[in-house]
Amino acid sequence: MGLVPDEGKTLAPPGLVNRNSVWLAAVGWCSSMLHNAINHRPPLKSGVHRQVLAASIGWFIGYHLTRYADYTYAKLDRDMYEYIRLHPGDFAPKEKKTFAEIVEPFHPVR
Repeated sequence: MGLVPDEGKTLAPPGLVNRNSVWLAAVGWCSSMLHNAINHRPPLKSGVHRQVLAASIGWFIGYHLTRYADYTYAKLDRDMYEYIRLHPGDFAPKEKKTFAEIVEPFHPVR
């Protein structure tokens, strides 16, 4: 089953490059560099394999968080539209007013 239920698997998958993936990949990479700096190693040069692994794990988690968020928002939208469909009296269309009817008349003071 995983993070997203089976009914959420019909949704379109998010793009590979999304804000959660990029953000968490950067956080993973920076945490690996911080670990190098704390241990008095050259931050960029040492442990490149750990930097790539941390960025990859962050990317994976960000992708799946985006999938879960898309599923949650789709479920909320579905429930909201179903409620609107079942209770049309609560959501009657409003009468349209022109802008002149909304704004008070202008009288300059001299």
